[in-house]
Amino acid sequence: MKKTFAALAAATIAATAAPAMADLVVPNLSYRTGAYAANGIPYADGFNDYFTLLNERDGGIGGEKVVVPECETAYNTEKGVECYESTKGMGALVYNPLSTGITYQLIPKVSADGITLYTPGYGRTSAANGKVFEWVFNYPANYWDGASVAVKHLLEVNGGDLNGKKIALVYHNSAYGKEPIRTLTELSKKHGFTLVELPVDHPGQEQKSQWLQIRRDKPDYVLMWGWGVMNQVAIQEAVNIKYPMENFIGIWWSGSENDVGPAGDGANGYKTISFHGTGANFPINDDLKKYVLDAGKGSGAADQVGTVLYSRGMYAAMTISEAIRKAQEIAGTSAVNAAQVREGFENLNLTEERLTELGLPDFAQPIAASCADHGGPGSARIYQWDAGGKTWNSVSDWIVSDAEVLDPLVAEDSAAFAAEAGITERCN
Repeated sequence: MKKTFAALAAATIAATAAPAMADLVVPNLSYRTGAYAANGIPYADGFNDYFTLLNERDGGIGGEKVVVPECETAYNTEKGVECYESTKGMGALVYNPLSTGITYQLIPKVSADGITLYTPGYGRTSAANGKVFEWVFNYPANYWDGASVAVKHLLEVNGGDLNGKKIALVYHNSAYGKEPIRTLTELSKKHGFTLVELPVDHPGQEQKSQWLQIRRDKPDYVLMWGWGVMNQVAIQEAVNIKYPMENFIGIWWSGSENDVGPAGDGANGYKTISFHGTGANFPINDDLKKYVLDAGKGSGAADQVGTVLYSRGMYAAMTISEAIRKAQEIAGTSAVNAAQVREGFENLNLTEERLTELGLPDFAQPIAASCADHGGPGSARIYQWDAGGKTWNSVSDWIVSDAEVLDPLVAEDSAAFAAEAGITERCN
């Protein structure tokens, strides 16, 4: 009888429950089951494969092997917290749960336990303020950055003027989906456009009413904060009502091959925001093929290499590994602990030159973190889907978010959290 995935996940955890004292333990809170599995699987594979590459090619990080115990969350907040509790005792150095709901629950836990929480492109946006969120990092960009980048792109398309335009936000009716609303509200005041909010309940398979409203109201643009099947359904509904795809823009969690593929040629021209590159042409892919995939050590079926979500999982692992490397440098030891790894995250200086050395030239923006800045450059590119070539093509340079609008929002939200949690700001 085949083992269930839950049993396999439990076996994986059991097998790594007692890593060697010098092992660098980076748990992977993944979801390969449930409504969001199609998106969770390639991310988890990219995350695992990058660490496997470091182990096989380099002997780990600084000579220390990386152990990646995987625990299935099914994108469920309660299960995510259980995974955290079951793996933190292994000597976990950092967590990357790939869920805003799980992130919100883990912020007080990691702060109390002294373990870094790394949430690139998701989670609590105001965690960018390191003065309040000592143990949380969300560089290189967050949801509010994404909302601002989308609006800046639309400003460019419209000659700098959005006055009188109508923008609809189709969003996952959860903490994740609601994240950009405050920012878009403030941006609507600044630029004179009308914002229409259209929530979609989990998992997002039923959206007829939302798209009937879009067909009736004819918004100039549609932004989407979706995940999983919700994205596929939304794009197909847009095709059905003949909504112009070049006016439909998804946040980075609404812009994978899984999202546009089912709509076929109808998805041609759909746009997404991304804080990293994609594709199989980066030099690192040659090493992945040689040391991991061809060696039979890949995490999955190897059919997702170069896709958006595989690349994003790889990006997260790369950033974590560079923070660990920085921690080793600061601490003067390869066998770093969780507190030392936090120092690595806070002092990370990921340059263009270093990205090139890693085989990822022009893959992402440089990061120069600090005590106060846990949020990074806040920039992203716009990509557009070419259905014929089945590729995402960059149609913009790096667009930097509007600090004039975002900085006060981050300060306000983080101050409210600090007051509620009894936190005194640091970095003074």
